[in-house]
Amino acid sequence: MINSRFNNKNILITGAGTGMGKAAALRLATEGAQLALIGRSEEPLQQVVSEVESLGTHAISLPCDITDTAALSNAIQLILKSFGRLDGVFANAGTLGEFCPVSDTALSQLDSLIDTNLKGTLATIQQSLPLMDTGAIVINASWTASAVMPGAGAYAATKGALLSLMKTLAVEKGQQNIRVNAVSPGIILTPMASEVLAPELSRKLADHTALKRNGTPSDVSGTIAWLLSDDAAFVTGQEIIIDGGYTIGGVRL
Repeated sequence: MINSRFNNKNILITGAGTGMGKAAALRLATEGAQLALIGRSEEPLQQVVSEVESLGTHAISLPCDITDTAALSNAIQLILKSFGRLDGVFANAGTLGEFCPVSDTALSQLDSLIDTNLKGTLATIQQSLPLMDTGAIVINASWTASAVMPGAGAYAATKGALLSLMKTLAVEKGQQNIRVNAVSPGIILTPMASEVLAPELSRKLADHTALKRNGTPSDVSGTIAWLLSDDAAFVTGQEIIIDGGYTIGGVRL
């Protein structure tokens, strides 16, 4: 292990089978965390469990769709039985939906995005809080909540709502010493992003980024680990944009 910031700490990660969820799980495992991993598909979760345990710590796989409140409740009860408590949550699970102009967005599509990105995230946090005496929650928002990606308006709306939720929770739970923050990743090359980013568009986006590249899940995992750790003990109610300078804008020389 790199160090022991998370020894004797139990962390829940949703959307843990791939992308940023998986990267966060592996990063936290190198620092000693025990992990409860929620995702829709069992096979990728089991692969992450194997990788986590090869790093010398313990993880449990909890196949679950966060939009199914009964299944989510069962998963939380299994966490309670296995670990007894939670010290942190990375509420990462989300969906992009179909890219289209706001004027053409079907209300049914918006409902689907709200069900997963907003209601599913809120349900995850609500059901996790009784297992937390103290600790930290990190919500995965998006750079699109404060900038513009044409075609992603409905998705961005749900992520903007999460930022408002995060700030309110930070105030409401501050006296309990539960910190609540958000990360807003930029263009991160996850399996979900690859479904909508053609290679040519991906190159254009990288060219507009100050660091001249798109991000990877490991570019995000270190910030997540910091926010969940005691190193960020006086940080709450904050959004951290992890985008390689993409949203700075301006002319690139």
